[in-house]
Amino acid sequence: MSELESRSPEETERIAAGLAGGLAPGDVVTVSGELGSGKTTFVRGACRALGVEGPVTSPTYAIGHRYCGRVPVAHLDLYRFDGMSEADWADLEPYFEGAVAFVEWPEVGEEFLPAPQARVRLRLLDLERRVIEVQGAGMSLQMATSRP
Repeated sequence: MSELESRSPEETERIAAGLAGGLAPGDVVTVSGELGSGKTTFVRGACRALGVEGPVTSPTYAIGHRYCGRVPVAHLDLYRFDGMSEADWADLEPYFEGAVAFVEWPEVGEEFLPAPQARVRLRLLDLERRVIEVQGAGMSLQMATSRP
């Protein structure tokens, strides 16, 4: 497991970009943490590193977004689900096809989600600082540690 401390949204995005460099279509990254911990900010940084140029916003109410970059990117947010059924999964499964997929609040759908390439957990330390933990086969946060 790799663990880094972030002191700003920009730093969180840089850390995510360091992870994203090793991702390919078919990879799934779960992103967990309490409300306001920076999950969508993390996904935004990863999307930028994967070539997504437009806005990257929380899909809480839409459930999922699909973005075009150097590779297709899917961003799902399962916060609004109390649980997941096979019918729910059937609606979400197409997001994963041929894309790098980021899933916020993955705990709700663990029994249906493909095995993640990496598991990211963000923990707030205080209003300015958070710890970003990354766990996964061959995943590291190289390049993410440099600060301006």
